[in-house]
Parts: sequence; C-alpha cells; structure tokens
Amino acid sequence: MSLQVRVLSLAFWSTYLPSWEIARAVMLGEQAPPAEPSRRPAPSLLAPTERRRAPDTVALALEVAAQACQASGLDPATLPSVFASTHGDLAITDYMCETLAQSPALLSPIKFHNSVHNAAAGYWSIGTGSHAPYTAISAYLDTFGAGLLEAATQAACEQTPVLYVAFDIEARGPLATVAPSQGLLATAMVLAPSDAAGRALTLSVAPRAPLTIATSPAASALVGNALAPCVPLLEALAGLQAGEVRLGLSRHSTLRVAVGAG
Repeated sequence: MSLQVRVLSLAFWSTYLPSWEIARAVMLGEQAPPAEPSRRPAPSLLAPTERRRAPDTVALALEVAAQACQASGLDPATLPSVFASTHGDLAITDYMCETLAQSPALLSPIKFHNSVHNAAAGYWSIGTGSHAPYTAISAYLDTFGAGLLEAATQAACEQTPVLYVAFDIEARGPLATVAPSQGLLATAMVLAPSDAAGRALTLSVAPRAPLTIATSPAASALVGNALAPCVPLLEALAGLQAGEVRLGLSRHSTLRVAVGAG
C-alpha cells in the first residue's frame, strides 16, 4: 500500500548552505560550499524582542517554514503543520541539566519555556496567528522519515496542503557524547494531495533494509548533524532524474520514497 503527495515548495538552511538554491547547486556539483559559516537566521515573523531571545531551534524552524510557505503561495495561517526534531533543543537541555545540578534556583523561566519539544511549533502558531492543528514528532535517528510520513498521510487523508518542518542543532556539554549533533540544519516543505501541481512523492512502508546514503558534494557539510538522514531525499529532489530513496522509519521498517521526475 502506498500514498502519493506533491511537493509544492521546499526550503533549506544549514550553517554552510544557507538556502535551498545554494544547497541544490552544491549537491549538483555546480559550485563549492561557501568557505565561511553563515550567521543564524533571524526570522522576521517574530517581534524584535522575541527574535533576540529565540533559541536556535525556533529561529531555524521559523525561517525555513516561512520560506516554504512563501514559495508555495499559501497562507501559513491556514496550513496544518508537522514539526520534527531528533533531539529538540540540546543546548537548552544541557544548560538546564547543569543549572539544576549546580544552582537550581537560578534556572531561567524563559529557557525552561523554550525547552519543550513543541516550542518551535508553538512560536509558529503564535507568529502566524494560526489556529490550524500542528503535530510535534521525535523518533530518534528515524525522525525525518517518521515526520515525512506523518505530514504526507495528513495531506493525503485530509486532502489539504500540510507544512512539514524538520530541524536539529549543535549538541553541547556532556550530552554531545550520547546525542551527537554538529552545526545547524533545517528543511521545510509544503506537501499537497496528489492532484496538485509539483514534484510527486510516492511513499510506502517496507521491512527494514539498508538506507540510502548521501553521496553529493554537500553531504560532508551536513553529515554531522542529527538531521542528516534528510539529505538523500533532498539530493533526489535536487536532481533532474526520478529515483527512490530509503529512509529510516523505525527499528523494523523503512520508508521508501519514490521521487517523480521534475
């Protein structure tokens, strides 16, 4: 059994590939990755005060979400959304663990507020004035595939466009030894029912099998991030040929994604 959706738009941001246009060109070997890292995005969706104190997870997620919605031409306030992150905000988690161990009374209420896994989704709903439902997902190393399947299922079953946002940031402190992640990486896409325009994705679930390995020139700049499992699908979407990508879904299953020619 399979389901088909269309990719209406795609956005991307990472430390060394700060847009989908640059990432695609690097994946195709048309240019080298920028030599210098980019500054963290500052999403205009937030008020200046909130923008300054927003953690990396929120800044990344809102930046790519806004770009994907703008490219799709759809009102972000109307779109159901799925937000996926492997680890959530590891920097804040490390801060909270250290503070609780040393000086519990000094724990910042704002950082505690931003530590929850659905913080980025909450900021998105507030910033866009959206009353549409959102889902926050984590499935460890299979997070990207699990989030993609959830977003595609919603789009196909409800026959409505759905915003899918996935992101992970740098690990810090002792947590970096058990939950490693390097740099900043986020991607977003608006998925629509199969009768819409856009690149076709056909998704099916199969028994666990070897996953697709990223091979493009961009892979080395992204492989250290916890969200790196998204890269093979982005490579397929960057190319001109159709193909199939195998993403992790669970310990026992694989998500097969056939990418239509575009």
